[in-house]
Amino acid sequence: MPDYYQVPSLILTALLLPAFGHLYLRFRDTRTLLWFLGFLFATFRMLLLYKLGSWDFSDGTHPWMTAAGQTSIQVGSALFLASLSPLRFRMGRLQVLYVIPFTIPMVIYSILYHGVLHGGAPTGLMYFVFPALGLLSIGVGLAWARAKGSPPVWMGVSLSSLGGVLGLWVYYALGPVSPLTFVECCNHLLTALLLIFVFRRLSTGMILSVMGFVLWSTSIFLTLHFVSSRPEVDLLLTRAIILAKVVAALGMILLALEDQLAINQASRQRERRARREFEAYTNLILSRRRVEDFDCQAEEICQTVVDHSRFAKTALLLESEGHYRVAGAAGLDAATIKALDSLATRISVAGFLETRAAAPVVEHTQTLKLDLTPWLIPGDDLKRLRFTEALAVPMTGRVGNEGVLLLAGLRDSLGSIPGPFQNQLHADDLLPVEMLTARLQAARSQTMMLEKLIDSEKFAGLGQLAANVAEQLNNPLTVVLGYASLLDEASSLDAHDRRGVEAILTEARNMKTTLESLTRISRHQTEQLTAVSVSELLADLEELHRPEFLQRSIDFRLSIAPALPMVLCHAQHLRHAVLHCLQFAIQAVDGPSSALGSAMPSASTDRKTIRLEATSEGNLVQILVGHSGPGFLQPDRAFDPYASSQSHGPTAGLGLSLCATILRDQNGRASAVNLEPQGAAIILELRAA
Repeated sequence: MPDYYQVPSLILTALLLPAFGHLYLRFRDTRTLLWFLGFLFATFRMLLLYKLGSWDFSDGTHPWMTAAGQTSIQVGSALFLASLSPLRFRMGRLQVLYVIPFTIPMVIYSILYHGVLHGGAPTGLMYFVFPALGLLSIGVGLAWARAKGSPPVWMGVSLSSLGGVLGLWVYYALGPVSPLTFVECCNHLLTALLLIFVFRRLSTGMILSVMGFVLWSTSIFLTLHFVSSRPEVDLLLTRAIILAKVVAALGMILLALEDQLAINQASRQRERRARREFEAYTNLILSRRRVEDFDCQAEEICQTVVDHSRFAKTALLLESEGHYRVAGAAGLDAATIKALDSLATRISVAGFLETRAAAPVVEHTQTLKLDLTPWLIPGDDLKRLRFTEALAVPMTGRVGNEGVLLLAGLRDSLGSIPGPFQNQLHADDLLPVEMLTARLQAARSQTMMLEKLIDSEKFAGLGQLAANVAEQLNNPLTVVLGYASLLDEASSLDAHDRRGVEAILTEARNMKTTLESLTRISRHQTEQLTAVSVSELLADLEELHRPEFLQRSIDFRLSIAPALPMVLCHAQHLRHAVLHCLQFAIQAVDGPSSALGSAMPSASTDRKTIRLEATSEGNLVQILVGHSGPGFLQPDRAFDPYASSQSHGPTAGLGLSLCATILRDQNGRASAVNLEPQGAAIILELRAA
């Protein structure tokens, strides 16, 4: 009497195939695709090898149908195994799954035995072909087991070796037909073990899947004489194996649904955490009047990120004169911060963290994976401290990256720090930090613009004052110069009176020059910028003022870098700016320390040195006017006309303010620095032509 028990199972398995297809279309991953293909081959095998009344291709009269069914057995069982261990090896430019060379020998085995030999015993050379095919599969299986996967390597190698030895024994003891069934059972049993190692949870889907594959692996008992000689036992076991396929299919569908539920729950948890993180960042007050005050808040910003984000370590690097510096950090020890600050000074702002050169660490985010190795030098402590990689969130402005927020030490939901963290990172983990970084960049740019506006208003007031002073003093000075010139032409003056008249003329002319400089502050610049040779301009100044330096016993040194590019400026205005700096340096090394307002001792008794240097870096040309005199109390306020303590003489403070005004009109910048161990310098920066 025919057994129709497998018909409902076949129909139910076939009806579950669209569910696996939908899972693949939903997740688009290798695992669900292999599940779909595995059950597709299992359904095909049930159609070809199970007895369905008059539909029977297992009676030996259809050898190629039997070969197709046995091939489906091998392919389907191997696909289930590969779905939980989809490891690959490289073959040239291709990445090949281990399951492919593992399955091919068994497919050839079933085709040769059932299709070519029609299930007969192999003779001659063919007798050794089948063990050779088995050894090939065993070799690939051992290589597959040694690759890094979910179970321990020792367990995979041990099970593969044991299965290979037993497979060869089955071939010689039970005949060439039994190894195919034995391989199928081993694949299903290993699939059940991998389910435990991969999912590591006790759930309904897990229990059903493991039970289904364990019961599915008992098909080897159908080849034993004890079972085949008892029809009732054979029928009961066959029905159990058919039922196991349905149970395994239902269990895998439940596993996929459980994973989706876990993903949704984790997404909701991340959403709640991101909301709290946004609230914490919103409470940060970033409005400041000066950039220095804004940068001093970096420690608070980094600590807030560590307290409310998933990152246990963070550092904020801000741009300063073409390079970076560590403005603040949290979660890092002092040695790491010091080493990171030293490395940051070696990073050039130009071209740093270009999105074209580095892919985002997570899709649809701005965060990049930063490798600090290219900037390491021999003896750098960062390598010893194992801080050579971090995630970088750039503070991108209109002219480039004005800073970068470094993140490291990703925490999991329990607060521990796993690794590697890239595989466990999500876009919503980075979104709050990226929004904070964008806000930091906008606030810092706004602070810089506000500071420039305040300085512009300050210099506008200075211009009005200079115009009024020049207007009020110009007429009396003209009278003084006129009468002094008449006295100088008188012939009745003796030598002593003539020296006095010459002194009046000299100082009046100097005062006239100062008034012309004051007038220039309030004058609107309408001239067009031209290309000026800095080398020729500085050489002319050195030749013109060399006698004055010799007269004052000042060691003057001129250094101009070779192939110095030309700059865009007004030649006469740049000449006046350098002259103001030289006059300032002369008064610094030649005047008394009491008039300098400096906290440093006087250099009047030491060797008096002034150096004029010109170098280029990128598209900038720098002119340095340094001296060996006392330094500044506040270098950042050296160009403030209202900071009288910075004046090196009666007109030097005003001269530096004029210098800053001139440089600003030329689209340049003037800065002041103190030198070590003694001295100070004015640095003029201009754009190269």
